[in-house]
Amino acid sequence: MKKILVVDDSALMRRVLCDIIDSDGRFRVVDRAANGLEALELLSRNSYDAVVLDVNMPKMNGLQLLKELRKRKISARIVMASTDTREGAQTTLDALDLGALDFVHKPDSVLECKKSLFKDRLLQILEAATESRMPVFTKSFSMEEARSAKKMVDLVSKHAGKVAGSKIVAVASSTGGPKALHAVIPRLPAKLGAPVVIVQHMPAGFTASLAERLNTLCELTVKEAAEGDVLEPGKVYIAMGGKHLNIRASGGRHVISYSDERPREGVKPCANYMYESLADCRYDMVLCVVMTGMGADGTKGITHLKNKKKIHVIAQNEDSCAVYGMPKNIVNSGLADQVVPLEQIAQEILMNVGVM
Repeated sequence: MKKILVVDDSALMRRVLCDIIDSDGRFRVVDRAANGLEALELLSRNSYDAVVLDVNMPKMNGLQLLKELRKRKISARIVMASTDTREGAQTTLDALDLGALDFVHKPDSVLECKKSLFKDRLLQILEAATESRMPVFTKSFSMEEARSAKKMVDLVSKHAGKVAGSKIVAVASSTGGPKALHAVIPRLPAKLGAPVVIVQHMPAGFTASLAERLNTLCELTVKEAAEGDVLEPGKVYIAMGGKHLNIRASGGRHVISYSDERPREGVKPCANYMYESLADCRYDMVLCVVMTGMGADGTKGITHLKNKKKIHVIAQNEDSCAVYGMPKNIVNSGLADQVVPLEQIAQEILMNVGVM
Protein backbone atom coordinates (compact mmCIF):
# COMPACT_ATOMS: atom_id res chain seq x y z
CA MET A 1 0.00 0.00 0.00
CA LYS A 2 1.43 3.37 -1.08
CA LYS A 3 1.88 6.01 1.63
CA ILE A 4 0.52 9.46 0.80
CA LEU A 5 0.95 12.89 2.44
CA VAL A 6 -1.83 15.44 1.85
CA VAL A 7 -0.99 19.16 2.22
CA ASP A 8 -3.84 21.70 2.09
CA ASP A 9 -4.78 24.63 4.31
CA SER A 10 -8.50 23.83 4.11
CA ALA A 11 -9.57 21.25 6.68
CA LEU A 12 -12.62 20.40 4.55
CA MET A 13 -10.53 19.94 1.40
CA ARG A 14 -8.05 17.78 3.30
CA ARG A 15 -10.91 15.56 4.40
CA VAL A 16 -12.29 15.28 0.85
CA LEU A 17 -8.86 14.46 -0.61
CA CYS A 18 -8.14 11.92 2.12
CA ASP A 19 -11.50 10.21 1.63
CA ILE A 20 -10.89 9.89 -2.11
CA ILE A 21 -7.36 8.54 -1.67
CA ASP A 22 -8.28 6.13 1.13
CA SER A 23 -11.19 4.78 -0.94
CA ASP A 24 -8.63 3.14 -3.24
CA GLY A 25 -6.97 0.08 -1.72
CA ARG A 26 -3.64 0.92 -3.38
CA PHE A 27 -3.16 4.11 -1.35
CA ARG A 28 -3.37 5.27 2.24
CA VAL A 29 -3.03 8.81 3.63
CA VAL A 30 -0.61 8.43 6.52
CA ASP A 31 -0.03 12.13 7.28
CA ARG A 32 -1.65 15.52 6.72
CA ALA A 33 -0.35 19.08 6.84
CA ALA A 34 -2.07 22.47 6.80
CA ASN A 35 0.81 24.42 5.23
CA GLY A 36 4.25 24.08 3.73
CA LEU A 37 6.09 24.43 7.02
CA GLU A 38 4.25 21.50 8.54
CA ALA A 39 4.85 19.50 5.37
CA LEU A 40 8.56 20.34 5.36
CA GLU A 41 8.91 19.05 8.92
CA LEU A 42 7.13 15.81 8.00
CA LEU A 43 9.16 15.36 4.81
CA SER A 44 12.38 15.93 6.74
CA ARG A 45 11.56 13.00 9.02
CA ASN A 46 9.50 10.61 6.89
CA SER A 47 9.38 9.19 3.39
CA TYR A 48 6.20 9.01 1.31
CA ASP A 49 5.38 7.41 -2.01
CA ALA A 50 3.66 10.62 -3.14
CA VAL A 51 2.57 14.03 -1.84
CA VAL A 52 -0.60 15.90 -2.87
CA LEU A 53 0.31 19.58 -2.48
CA ASP A 54 -1.87 22.68 -2.51
CA VAL A 55 -0.44 25.91 -3.93
CA ASN A 56 -1.90 28.77 -1.89
CA MET A 57 -1.28 28.27 1.84
CA PRO A 58 -0.21 30.45 4.78
CA LYS A 59 3.30 30.42 6.33
CA MET A 60 4.82 28.53 3.38
CA ASN A 61 3.03 28.01 0.07
CA GLY A 62 3.46 25.13 -2.37
CA LEU A 63 6.14 26.78 -4.52
CA GLN A 64 8.16 27.83 -1.48
CA LEU A 65 8.03 24.25 -0.20
CA LEU A 66 9.27 22.89 -3.54
CA LYS A 67 12.17 25.35 -3.51
CA GLU A 68 13.05 24.35 0.05
CA LEU A 69 12.91 20.64 -0.79
CA ARG A 70 15.23 21.23 -3.74
CA LYS A 71 17.60 23.28 -1.57
CA ARG A 72 17.74 20.59 1.11
CA LYS A 73 17.83 17.77 -1.45
CA ILE A 74 14.74 16.11 0.06
CA SER A 75 13.19 13.79 -2.53
CA ALA A 76 9.40 13.67 -2.84
CA ARG A 77 7.00 12.74 -5.64
CA ILE A 78 4.80 15.82 -5.77
CA VAL A 79 1.34 16.10 -7.33
CA MET A 80 0.07 19.69 -7.33
CA ALA A 81 -3.57 20.53 -6.68
CA SER A 82 -4.06 23.53 -8.98
CA THR A 83 -6.75 26.06 -9.89
CA ASP A 84 -7.64 26.86 -13.48
CA THR A 85 -7.08 30.62 -13.32
CA ARG A 86 -4.44 32.17 -15.57
CA GLU A 87 -2.31 32.88 -12.52
CA GLY A 88 -2.92 29.32 -11.32
CA ALA A 89 -1.74 27.92 -14.66
CA GLN A 90 1.50 29.92 -14.53
CA THR A 91 2.08 28.78 -10.94
CA THR A 92 1.47 25.16 -11.94
CA LEU A 93 4.11 25.37 -14.67
CA ASP A 94 6.50 26.92 -12.14
CA ALA A 95 5.80 23.96 -9.86
CA LEU A 96 6.55 21.48 -12.65
CA ASP A 97 9.84 23.30 -13.29
CA LEU A 98 10.68 23.01 -9.60
CA GLY A 99 10.19 19.25 -9.51
CA ALA A 100 6.46 18.51 -9.25
CA LEU A 101 5.69 15.45 -11.38
CA ASP A 102 2.14 16.34 -12.40
CA PHE A 103 -0.93 18.23 -11.28
CA VAL A 104 -4.63 17.74 -10.85
CA HIS A 105 -7.09 20.54 -11.47
CA LYS A 106 -8.87 21.13 -8.15
CA PRO A 107 -12.43 22.43 -8.60
CA ASP A 108 -13.52 25.45 -6.56
CA SER A 109 -16.47 23.54 -5.11
CA VAL A 110 -16.07 20.66 -2.67
CA LEU A 111 -19.13 19.05 -4.27
CA GLU A 112 -17.35 19.06 -7.65
CA CYS A 113 -14.34 17.40 -5.99
CA LYS A 114 -16.53 14.51 -4.94
CA LYS A 115 -17.59 13.75 -8.52
CA SER A 116 -16.01 10.87 -10.41
CA LEU A 117 -14.20 13.08 -12.95
CA PHE A 118 -11.96 14.63 -10.27
CA LYS A 119 -11.71 11.46 -8.22
CA ASP A 120 -10.66 9.29 -11.16
CA ARG A 121 -8.10 11.83 -12.35
CA LEU A 122 -6.54 12.22 -8.89
CA LEU A 123 -6.18 8.47 -8.44
CA GLN A 124 -4.80 8.06 -11.96
CA ILE A 125 -2.14 10.71 -11.35
CA LEU A 126 -1.26 9.24 -7.96
CA GLU A 127 -0.72 5.87 -9.63
CA ALA A 128 1.65 7.47 -12.12
CA ALA A 129 3.48 9.43 -9.42
CA THR A 130 4.06 6.42 -7.19
CA GLU A 131 5.34 4.35 -10.12
CA SER A 132 7.63 7.00 -11.61
CA ARG A 133 11.35 6.22 -11.52
CA MET A 134 12.63 9.57 -12.72
CA PRO A 135 14.87 11.70 -10.46
CA VAL A 136 12.71 14.12 -8.49
CA PHE A 137 14.82 17.16 -9.24
CA THR A 138 15.99 17.61 -12.82
CA LYS A 139 17.42 20.75 -14.31
CA SER A 140 15.05 22.95 -16.32
CA PHE A 141 15.88 23.92 -19.89
CA SER A 142 17.28 27.48 -19.71
CA MET A 143 17.84 30.14 -22.36
CA GLU A 144 21.58 29.45 -22.15
CA GLU A 145 20.97 25.77 -22.82
CA ALA A 146 18.64 26.73 -25.67
CA ARG A 147 21.47 28.69 -27.30
CA SER A 148 23.85 25.78 -26.77
CA ALA A 149 21.29 23.40 -28.26
CA LYS A 150 20.95 25.67 -31.29
CA LYS A 151 24.62 25.04 -32.14
CA MET A 152 23.85 21.33 -32.25
CA VAL A 153 20.77 22.02 -34.36
CA ASP A 154 22.76 24.13 -36.82
CA LEU A 155 25.24 21.29 -37.22
CA VAL A 156 22.51 18.69 -37.72
CA SER A 157 20.65 21.01 -40.12
CA LYS A 158 23.62 21.02 -42.48
CA HIS A 159 23.43 17.24 -42.69
CA ALA A 160 19.63 17.07 -42.67
CA GLY A 161 19.17 19.45 -45.57
CA LYS A 162 15.92 19.31 -47.48
CA VAL A 163 13.78 16.19 -47.25
CA ALA A 164 11.52 15.60 -50.22
CA GLY A 165 7.74 15.75 -49.85
CA SER A 166 5.40 17.48 -47.43
CA LYS A 167 5.63 16.41 -43.80
CA ILE A 168 4.08 17.03 -40.40
CA VAL A 169 5.34 16.24 -36.89
CA ALA A 170 2.62 14.98 -34.52
CA VAL A 171 3.63 14.74 -30.84
CA ALA A 172 1.78 13.07 -27.94
CA SER A 173 2.79 13.48 -24.28
CA SER A 174 1.25 13.30 -20.82
CA THR A 175 2.75 12.98 -17.32
CA GLY A 176 6.19 14.60 -17.38
CA GLY A 177 5.35 16.05 -20.79
CA PRO A 178 5.73 19.78 -20.08
CA LYS A 179 9.32 19.34 -18.93
CA ALA A 180 10.02 16.90 -21.78
CA LEU A 181 8.66 19.40 -24.31
CA HIS A 182 11.00 22.02 -22.86
CA ALA A 183 13.88 19.68 -23.66
CA VAL A 184 12.75 19.05 -27.26
CA ILE A 185 10.96 22.02 -28.84
CA PRO A 186 13.61 24.71 -28.12
CA ARG A 187 16.16 22.51 -29.90
CA LEU A 188 14.27 22.75 -33.21
CA PRO A 189 15.25 25.43 -35.77
CA ALA A 190 12.98 28.20 -37.07
CA LYS A 191 13.35 26.77 -40.58
CA LEU A 192 12.13 23.29 -39.63
CA GLY A 193 10.68 21.70 -42.75
CA ALA A 194 7.31 20.82 -41.19
CA PRO A 195 4.67 22.10 -38.76
CA VAL A 196 4.64 20.54 -35.30
CA VAL A 197 1.32 19.70 -33.65
CA ILE A 198 1.32 18.65 -29.99
CA VAL A 199 -1.30 16.95 -27.85
CA GLN A 200 -0.22 17.35 -24.23
CA HIS A 201 -2.73 16.06 -21.71
CA MET A 202 -3.82 19.19 -19.85
CA PRO A 203 -7.20 20.64 -18.87
CA ALA A 204 -8.58 23.88 -20.29
CA GLY A 205 -6.75 26.96 -19.05
CA PHE A 206 -3.25 25.47 -18.87
CA THR A 207 -2.18 24.94 -22.49
CA ALA A 208 -2.06 28.64 -23.37
CA SER A 209 0.42 29.25 -20.56
CA LEU A 210 2.51 26.26 -21.66
CA ALA A 211 2.62 27.60 -25.24
CA GLU A 212 3.59 31.09 -24.07
CA ARG A 213 6.39 29.72 -21.92
CA LEU A 214 7.79 27.53 -24.70
CA ASN A 215 7.57 30.41 -27.15
CA THR A 216 10.01 32.45 -25.04
CA LEU A 217 12.61 29.66 -25.38
CA CYS A 218 12.18 28.84 -29.05
CA GLU A 219 13.24 30.10 -32.45
CA LEU A 220 10.04 28.59 -33.80
CA THR A 221 6.72 30.25 -33.08
CA VAL A 222 4.79 28.29 -30.45
CA LYS A 223 1.10 28.93 -29.89
CA GLU A 224 -2.02 27.33 -28.49
CA ALA A 225 -3.79 26.03 -31.60
CA ALA A 226 -6.96 27.94 -32.47
CA GLU A 227 -9.89 26.74 -34.57
CA GLY A 228 -9.08 27.30 -38.25
CA ASP A 229 -5.34 27.84 -37.79
CA VAL A 230 -3.54 27.06 -41.05
CA LEU A 231 -0.56 24.78 -40.41
CA GLU A 232 2.78 26.23 -41.55
CA PRO A 233 6.30 24.76 -41.45
CA GLY A 234 8.45 26.09 -38.62
CA LYS A 235 5.49 26.67 -36.32
CA VAL A 236 4.34 24.69 -33.27
CA TYR A 237 0.67 24.25 -32.38
CA ILE A 238 -0.33 22.96 -28.93
CA ALA A 239 -3.79 21.43 -28.63
CA MET A 240 -6.18 23.42 -26.46
CA GLY A 241 -7.00 21.73 -23.16
CA GLY A 242 -10.55 20.44 -22.81
CA LYS A 243 -11.13 19.82 -26.55
CA HIS A 244 -10.03 17.19 -29.07
CA LEU A 245 -7.74 18.43 -31.83
CA ASN A 246 -8.18 17.24 -35.42
CA ILE A 247 -6.37 18.20 -38.62
CA ARG A 248 -8.29 18.48 -41.89
CA ALA A 249 -7.43 19.39 -45.46
CA SER A 250 -9.13 22.55 -46.74
CA GLY A 251 -8.50 24.15 -50.13
CA GLY A 252 -5.03 22.74 -50.51
CA ARG A 253 -4.05 23.63 -46.95
CA HIS A 254 -4.27 21.87 -43.60
CA VAL A 255 -6.15 23.51 -40.75
CA ILE A 256 -6.87 22.90 -37.07
CA SER A 257 -10.37 21.74 -36.20
CA TYR A 258 -11.70 21.00 -32.71
CA SER A 259 -14.38 18.54 -31.62
CA ASP A 260 -16.10 18.13 -28.28
CA GLU A 261 -16.55 14.39 -27.78
CA ARG A 262 -16.29 12.95 -24.30
CA PRO A 263 -12.81 12.19 -22.88
CA ARG A 264 -11.15 9.22 -24.56
CA GLU A 265 -8.45 7.15 -22.86
CA GLY A 266 -9.54 9.21 -19.85
CA VAL A 267 -8.15 12.43 -21.36
CA LYS A 268 -9.27 15.47 -23.34
CA PRO A 269 -7.46 16.31 -25.60
CA CYS A 270 -6.72 12.77 -26.76
CA ALA A 271 -3.87 12.17 -29.22
CA ASN A 272 -5.76 9.30 -30.90
CA TYR A 273 -8.10 11.86 -32.50
CA MET A 274 -5.15 13.83 -33.89
CA TYR A 275 -3.49 10.74 -35.38
CA GLU A 276 -6.74 9.37 -36.81
CA SER A 277 -7.57 12.70 -38.46
CA LEU A 278 -4.16 12.69 -40.17
CA ALA A 279 -5.16 9.53 -42.08
CA ASP A 280 -7.15 11.77 -44.46
CA CYS A 281 -4.53 14.51 -44.76
CA ARG A 282 -2.45 15.26 -47.87
CA TYR A 283 0.95 15.11 -46.23
CA ASP A 284 3.40 12.71 -47.86
CA MET A 285 4.75 11.62 -44.48
CA VAL A 286 3.66 11.90 -40.84
CA LEU A 287 6.36 11.81 -38.17
CA CYS A 288 4.75 10.54 -34.96
CA VAL A 289 6.57 11.24 -31.68
CA VAL A 290 5.27 9.62 -28.49
CA MET A 291 6.83 10.81 -25.26
CA THR A 292 6.47 10.28 -21.52
CA GLY A 293 3.02 9.63 -20.09
CA MET A 294 0.73 7.15 -18.42
CA GLY A 295 -1.78 5.07 -20.31
CA ALA A 296 -1.83 4.11 -23.98
CA ASP A 297 -3.02 7.25 -25.79
CA GLY A 298 -1.62 7.37 -29.31
CA THR A 299 -1.37 3.63 -29.96
CA LYS A 300 -4.81 3.16 -31.55
CA GLY A 301 -4.52 6.38 -33.53
CA ILE A 302 -1.08 5.53 -34.93
CA THR A 303 -2.18 1.97 -35.72
CA HIS A 304 -5.07 3.40 -37.77
CA LEU A 305 -2.81 6.00 -39.39
CA LYS A 306 -0.21 3.40 -40.43
CA ASN A 307 -2.80 1.62 -42.56
CA LYS A 308 -3.47 4.81 -44.53
CA LYS A 309 -0.26 6.88 -44.68
CA LYS A 310 3.51 6.69 -44.79
CA ILE A 311 4.62 7.26 -41.21
CA HIS A 312 7.75 7.18 -39.08
CA VAL A 313 7.35 6.64 -35.33
CA ILE A 314 9.76 7.81 -32.63
CA ALA A 315 9.18 6.63 -29.05
CA GLN A 316 10.96 8.05 -26.01
CA ASN A 317 13.02 5.41 -24.23
CA GLU A 318 12.15 4.10 -20.78
CA ASP A 319 15.11 5.53 -18.88
CA SER A 320 14.31 9.13 -19.84
CA CYS A 321 10.53 8.92 -19.26
CA ALA A 322 8.90 10.25 -16.10
CA VAL A 323 6.27 7.55 -16.70
CA TYR A 324 6.88 4.80 -19.27
CA GLY A 325 3.30 4.20 -20.35
CA MET A 326 2.44 5.72 -23.72
CA PRO A 327 5.83 4.99 -25.35
CA LYS A 328 5.83 1.49 -23.87
CA ASN A 329 2.54 0.70 -25.60
CA ILE A 330 3.91 2.01 -28.89
CA VAL A 331 6.99 -0.21 -28.58
CA ASN A 332 5.03 -3.29 -27.44
CA SER A 333 2.64 -2.85 -30.37
CA GLY A 334 5.55 -2.99 -32.81
CA LEU A 335 4.89 0.54 -34.06
CA ALA A 336 8.18 2.20 -33.10
CA ASP A 337 10.74 2.79 -35.85
CA GLN A 338 13.12 4.39 -33.33
CA VAL A 339 13.38 4.34 -29.54
CA VAL A 340 15.60 7.19 -28.35
CA PRO A 341 16.38 9.13 -25.15
CA LEU A 342 14.73 12.48 -24.61
CA GLU A 343 17.80 14.57 -25.46
CA GLN A 344 18.02 12.97 -28.94
CA ILE A 345 14.40 13.43 -30.01
CA ALA A 346 14.88 16.90 -31.52
CA GLN A 347 17.83 15.68 -33.56
CA GLU A 348 15.82 12.75 -34.93
CA ILE A 349 12.87 15.01 -35.77
CA LEU A 350 15.23 17.25 -37.71
CA MET A 351 16.86 14.38 -39.57
CA ASN A 352 13.45 13.04 -40.62
CA VAL A 353 11.78 16.27 -41.78
CA GLY A 354 14.77 18.44 -42.71
CA VAL A 355 14.78 22.22 -43.06
CA MET A 356 13.17 24.67 -45.47
